[in-house]
Order: sequence, then C-alpha cells, then structure tokens
Amino acid sequence: MVTFLRSVQVLPGKTPEALAFAKEIASHIKTSTGQELTVGVPVGGDASRIGWYTRYENMGVMETQQAKMFADARYWELVSRGANLFVPGSIRDDIWRTV
Repeated sequence: MVTFLRSVQVLPGKTPEALAFAKEIASHIKTSTGQELTVGVPVGGDASRIGWYTRYENMGVMETQQAKMFADARYWELVSRGANLFVPGSIRDDIWRTV
C-alpha cells in the first residue's frame, strides 16, 4: 500500500477560498480518474497548510492514476485558476509505503 500526500501553504486571508478549491480539485479527480482524495488541514504545526491524501495499492497504480490526471486539461485549468491562493514554491509531496 502506498499513501500519497500533497500539501501546500495557503496565502494569508485565503483559507476559505483555498478550502473550497481543494475540495473542488478532489471532486474533479474523483470524477476524472476514480481516485478518492481526502482534503485535510494540520491540527498542529503550521496551520496555514492544506493537504490532499490518498492511498494506492502500489506504485504502479499510483503512476497510472497520476498519468490520467496529468493528461486531463480540465485538471490543469483548475490548478491554474487556484494558483493565486497558495504561496509559490510551497508544494510538498510525500509518498509513504506501508510496511
């Protein structure tokens, strides 16, 4: 099992819009790829972050699902539209393998 987490820092004053955007992205990915994403925020630490996380059976499945997402023009339109909500360069991806 592989867990993928993408987090990003929200610009000051943009949290409500960023949360709505995060949920819209998650919904679109579910519709376009079938992959369920969960939107979360930290309980401690840097509270100005939002994250999306999901689980895949293995790395091959993750690569296939992400290839579908990267080929989706609507996904890129949404990403472009939401860029003004986040601190540039703050995206962080983590991939964890279950042991």
